[in-house]
Amino acid sequence: MIIKKFNYKKIKSTNDTAIKIIKNTKNEFGLVTAETQISGKGQYGKKWISYKGNIFLSFFYKLEKIKMPMNTLTKKNCFLVKNVISKYYKKKIFFKPPNDLLIDKKKICGILQEKIEKSKIKFLIVGIGLNLVKSPKIQNYPTTNLLELINQKIEKKSIEKQLKITFEKFLSKYYKT
Repeated sequence: MIIKKFNYKKIKSTNDTAIKIIKNTKNEFGLVTAETQISGKGQYGKKWISYKGNIFLSFFYKLEKIKMPMNTLTKKNCFLVKNVISKYYKKKIFFKPPNDLLIDKKKICGILQEKIEKSKIKFLIVGIGLNLVKSPKIQNYPTTNLLELINQKIEKKSIEKQLKITFEKFLSKYYKT
């Protein structure tokens, strides 16, 4: 399973761009990455604060062969991301339902899923926002970033590549190429 990668310098939202790709192409699996995201989306219509240098990307894939409840799939997607982060941060990373990853009770990552349909085929978009180098200041909601935690800069492209490989392995279980 190979996921096609779509790279952008500056876009409104990786999830919105994934929706456009699904609707306007024949791609059934993809990864949208951006250097800058100006209108990132969070859960319940909230805005995701997208500092340059952090990771914002969205995977999209067909759901036809993945037969698991959406809440189980949400957890699975969160744990896929958690596994990649744990390669750099060796201490406990907590999953906070429905879609956040926390370290020391501070948010390091949010995952926003959106389901859409094209020609009766259902797709899932998995938007991932990971605080790699800078933490947003959110009132009553502590945040952190990987640089602050391990005191070492990690290449954004390296984590993006590891996430891509992780999602490809996961999807390969359902979609034999």
